Amino acid sequence: MERQGNGQPEEQEKTAGNASGQTVFEGAAEAVNGQGACQEQEGNQDELEGQGSEAVGEVEQAEHDDQAGQDTPDELTLVRAQLVAQEARAKEKDDLLLRERAELENFKRRMQREKSESLRFASEPLLRDILPVIDNLERAVAHAKESEGSQALVEGVELVLRSLLDTIGRHGVSRVKAKGEAFDPSLHEAVVQVENTEVAPNTVLDEHQSGYQLHDRLLRPAMVSVSKAPPQIEREEEEKSES
Repeated sequence: MERQGNGQPEEQEKTAGNASGQTVFEGAAEAVNGQGACQEQEGNQDELEGQGSEAVGEVEQAEHDDQAGQDTPDELTLVRAQLVAQEARAKEKDDLLLRERAELENFKRRMQREKSESLRFASEPLLRDILPVIDNLERAVAHAKESEGSQALVEGVELVLRSLLDTIGRHGVSRVKAKGEAFDPSLHEAVVQVENTEVAPNTVLDEHQSGYQLHDRLLRPAMVSVSKAPPQIEREEEEKSES
């Protein structure tokens, strides 16, 4: 009787212990399951948020690509065209500036040269008017020497003539060389041709009127007689040149 009485309480304690242990285990399992569910829900939420962000980024990138594809080429083409036009205008203006500068420099040099020449030949009209006076004095001296005039008067006229020639010489006037020189059409004016075998053809034999130069400009050509070969010698020269 005592054993049975003692045994039942032990069985009841075991059963209670098992029940309590099972209860604890089930609670722990439920806690674990609950925590796992929470984590799973959080993971799903993060995944959804990530997918949403990716979707938004893809949409924004697509819109940007569409806008870039529509607007960028036109803008670049317009900018390039404007740049080419500006470069062309700048080059045209540079060329125009260079031409105008060159024209200005040429104009300055031309004006300076003309001014220098005008100063250098400013006395040309006066000298042209003096030349006939010199011619008359020379004729007077030549005529006085041929006739029986006063020697003192001839010497006085010669002195005036030399003084006048010296004066115009200081202003750049020089007499053109004529007698004995080869005929030069730029300095001499032939008034007659004379057959002569003693000198070469086209040689100045005599000077009828003196020629003068002002610096390097001809004031008046010298009026001269020019030699030429006799007709027979001219024919022989022509035959030699043809053969």
